[in-house]
Amino acid sequence: MASSASNGRPVIGLTTYLEPAKFLVWETEVALLHRVYVDCVVAAGGIPVLLPPVSDAYDRLVSTVDGLVLTGGADVEPQRYGQEQHPATYTRPNRDAFEFGLFAAARRQGKPVLGVCRGLQVMSVALGGTLAQHLPESAGTTEHQPALATFGRGTVTLADGSRAAAILGSETKTLCYHHQAIDRLGDGLEPVGWAADGTIEAAEVPGEFTLGVQWHPEQDSDDVRLFAALVDASKERA
Repeated sequence: MASSASNGRPVIGLTTYLEPAKFLVWETEVALLHRVYVDCVVAAGGIPVLLPPVSDAYDRLVSTVDGLVLTGGADVEPQRYGQEQHPATYTRPNRDAFEFGLFAAARRQGKPVLGVCRGLQVMSVALGGTLAQHLPESAGTTEHQPALATFGRGTVTLADGSRAAAILGSETKTLCYHHQAIDRLGDGLEPVGWAADGTIEAAEVPGEFTLGVQWHPEQDSDDVRLFAALVDASKERA
């Protein structure tokens, strides 16, 4: 079953956090997401719908949206790619199960998928890839996550002929916040973007809109090109 786009605007599902939070008079567990994701989808011409990690009805959920954003967040459980957990790795297993299920359903149904930071890592691990668990040790740099709650600034070079380059050009300025990165890419994904130190910053599946970026495009509300590309692909699919 496909969703019904309203006035040509496709419905875009965004995965959410499930975290303890305090707001107004309440201190409780909350399904939440940074508003900037929602604003970027709206600015790109889509209708945002939040998908909390509390269901295993993956195909049914994906059938109600036209496109999917796997958002940023905690690290993927290392057990999913055959490693012991590094002390700096922090996980949310409920999100892993949910997002792996949604990603598989989206590919079965041919729905466009954009992965953001953790989202790229989810895509890669789901397809059999592995991660470098702590870049300050494996790559000797903190440039990708310079300080707590501080985005690193960089430039990513994009491969000629890639979908990412068609959207963003041969290079793009980025805001990033990740202490992990792709080690071995999952099956079917091709590396199409690199930071100056060689870290893979974008990957995609040729021939379909399955695209992940390691940086945080939602943090630049003046540049919604990735979200617009997802919305356009979702509109065509719908």
